[in-house]
Amino acid sequence: MTRALDDLLQKSMPVLTDPAERRNATLAANDGIIATAGILEGLAGAGADETTLVMAATVATIAGMFSAGGAKWAEAAAEREAQLNAIREEKVEIRQQPQTELSELAAYYEEKGLSPHLAQEVAAELMRRSPLKAQLESEHGILDVMSNADVLRAATGSAIAYALGAAIPLSITIAVPVRLETGVILAAVAASLTLTSIVGARAGRLNVSFTLIRTLVIGIGTIAVSYLAGRIVF
Repeated sequence: MTRALDDLLQKSMPVLTDPAERRNATLAANDGIIATAGILEGLAGAGADETTLVMAATVATIAGMFSAGGAKWAEAAAEREAQLNAIREEKVEIRQQPQTELSELAAYYEEKGLSPHLAQEVAAELMRRSPLKAQLESEHGILDVMSNADVLRAATGSAIAYALGAAIPLSITIAVPVRLETGVILAAVAASLTLTSIVGARAGRLNVSFTLIRTLVIGIGTIAVSYLAGRIVF
């Protein structure tokens, strides 16, 4: 079942090709499930009718999708800007003080475990071949510089993932009679969070049991608090 869900995630979001991106997508999907279900359960607890619930779920899905995509775009854009600043700084330093940069690179490989002589040889060879790439990796941990397309892909992936997650409680609200929605949504959320947690843990090489327990506690707890808030306040 988890393999099928993993395949579905990749087919539904073809822009996500990296394991880290798939892990982030499952987190966004979980946010969509929990946030939308929480809103619905809160309104259900307050006695909202079916029309109100459908409208609330639709608005929450749309707003949440743009919010998730926008937040991821801002994060990725900031990371790309930081990388570009690092490139500019390193270009100046390589041009103005190449020997210092060579010494720093050799020291980096010494810390990695190479002998001083071998570290000096490796650093010298790298500075001849690609000094900027060598400095970006050793000083900033940058292996690949993000492009504008990478930023757009990250934002799009988060938005789509959130929408897919939110679609679960939304579809239940549309299809199930209002008197049954509370229990059905809770069951569907628990099942969905279980599957997405397993997929996310596998993609990120995390402990499946801990990830599952943490996600279910947060998800079910959020929904329970939302439902109680609706009952108490209204």
